[in-house]
Amino acid sequence: MSEPTAPEGTGTGTSAPPPAGAPVPSAAGPYADRERLITENLKQIYDPEIPMNIVDLGLIYGFEWSGDAVTLKMTLTAPGCPVAGILAEEVKMAIEKVPNVKSATVEMTWDPPWTPERMSDFAKRQFGYA
Repeated sequence: MSEPTAPEGTGTGTSAPPPAGAPVPSAAGPYADRERLITENLKQIYDPEIPMNIVDLGLIYGFEWSGDAVTLKMTLTAPGCPVAGILAEEVKMAIEKVPNVKSATVEMTWDPPWTPERMSDFAKRQFGYA
């Protein structure tokens, strides 16, 4: 597998999640355009229990590329979320709509766990955290 791209847009190759409160911006490098388009698609997917898209909620942790195949690392607001499988499939389909993405895998992770601090400034304002 190739070096993962940095979710922070630094192009450093780290697979660490973005800092708390940061949405996933496009990374610098060869996959930047695809990551930007994927992120746009993911902003159309809303958490079924919280009226906010999964990007602004801070559920997307980053991308790892191997040629035209991508693994998206993400979390959920709670480990026992009953729609985890359905949401992961919806995310996979949204990613695979992007040109030059041959296949997508969605990897759920619980480390670090999601907290409201992971939300974008926009989401924090919507929910009264900012």
